[in-house]
Amino acid sequence: MSGKGGRVGGGVATLGDVSGAFGRVLVVDDSEVIRQLIRVNLELEGFQVVTAADGAECLEVVRRVRPDVVTLDVVMPRLDGLRTAARLRAVPETARLPIAIVSACTPADLDRGASVGVDGYLAKPFDPADLVALVHRLMALRDRAEGAREGYAYGFGDGAAGFRSRRTGGNGPGGAYS
Repeated sequence: MSGKGGRVGGGVATLGDVSGAFGRVLVVDDSEVIRQLIRVNLELEGFQVVTAADGAECLEVVRRVRPDVVTLDVVMPRLDGLRTAARLRAVPETARLPIAIVSACTPADLDRGASVGVDGYLAKPFDPADLVALVHRLMALRDRAEGAREGYAYGFGDGAAGFRSRRTGGNGPGGAYS
């Protein structure tokens, strides 16, 4: 598949020229290296990928591109990932959009993410296979016909991407979820 991208609007948002057989993913991270790493891995798996450099740009791109899934870094300029997720949840058109945090987060960030309705988490550094598995799970979440939001996909690297069904407060990976 081609890794060549095109510009979307005036920012750094790019849209790869792949078919997007599995759906469209908006990757939001202030690191160009991380954006490209995620983009390449998802494009190789058949996803169409759009990128944005921060939360403010994400909100603009979401309206134009209508992604199926959004991945967000937490620490970004202008608008961080958790505030971006909260804003996406506050708008009816994006309230049910599957969102994953892909970041080196603290347990407090996980709690804040869960409280704003983030659907998934993958810790940096991550195995590309875990990233792909998480995005597939979020696509499945998007495809569910049920009215209620279900599950919480999470990952802590080393093959741990999956769904969280309940809050434990126990000693699982990261100390907050198991």
